[in-house]
Amino acid sequence: MRILVTGANGFIGQALCPRLVQSGYMVRGAFRSADRFPLQRGGVEYVVVGDIGPETDWRRVLAQIDVVIHLAGRAHVMEETSEDPAAEYRRVNTDATRQLAKAAVQQGVRRLIFISTVKVNGEESPDRPFTEADIPHPADPYAVSKWEAEQALAQIAGTSALELVIFRLPLVYGPNVKGNFLNLLNFISRHKIFPLRNLKNRRSLLYIENCIDVLMLAVHHPQVANKTFFISDQADLTTPELIRALTQSLDRRCNMFPFPLGGLRILAKTGDMAEHLWHKKLPLNSARLQRLAGSLMVDSRLFSDITGWHPPYSPEEGLKQTAGWYVKKTGYE
Repeated sequence: MRILVTGANGFIGQALCPRLVQSGYMVRGAFRSADRFPLQRGGVEYVVVGDIGPETDWRRVLAQIDVVIHLAGRAHVMEETSEDPAAEYRRVNTDATRQLAKAAVQQGVRRLIFISTVKVNGEESPDRPFTEADIPHPADPYAVSKWEAEQALAQIAGTSALELVIFRLPLVYGPNVKGNFLNLLNFISRHKIFPLRNLKNRRSLLYIENCIDVLMLAVHHPQVANKTFFISDQADLTTPELIRALTQSLDRRCNMFPFPLGGLRILAKTGDMAEHLWHKKLPLNSARLQRLAGSLMVDSRLFSDITGWHPPYSPEEGLKQTAGWYVKKTGYE
């Protein structure tokens, strides 16, 4: 079986491609630029596709491919420079994905696995975990573009023989992580006390090795075709629990004390004002507080019920491995 992985040099792609090769698959990895990778590496055939969009010609990349795992996309941009972010998200995440699916049908690809986001369902799930039966409610341009991509894929799959599998993932973490989780590790390494003990929120996370295990299963399992799934470590954590686990893995004390949520909101507003007026970043702003204090949970039982899958790694194991990588990367003591 021949598998195309788009975004092969991304966080998930770099972990997935070697596993696919080890399992005996012929793997082609598509990425934007050849600057970081040779065209042959670790048994993977790498192909440069440039910036993806509605005009991308996928035919050469898809030649003789059986399964596509579509990881490439425009994720949250911390320092936005585009004059029209919504249009840029739609160009990369929606239009390029639609173009890929059309070309996959023409090339006789059997299955397309699409990596979407829990944010398709919303920014928070305060009362209960999201399930696949919940109505999508994307709240920002990134989530909207992913939801539009899901709909475009469903339409194409519904009128062709292409099998579609969609995964709406929560925050994925592990060695080589970037983005918000790396920011959290940096925050913990720089601060000794945390006024967060009162927080009772719960968040679903997904360790990278659990994520890879799911994708490996989705390549061939017959009963996941044409379905959408949530996936997680199946053990949601509060923010205090997460910080305690990370500080313990970093071999340092966790000095957690209670502080009113209202007071945290005032501090967050102060952070917003400092960024707006003086272009100075404080440890807390409203966006960071939402990630720290809000609940975002998913129910991943559907995938387990259909496939019998259970996470091979616990959050404790995943967080320990991630902290160990961070120590080696930064020389943190």
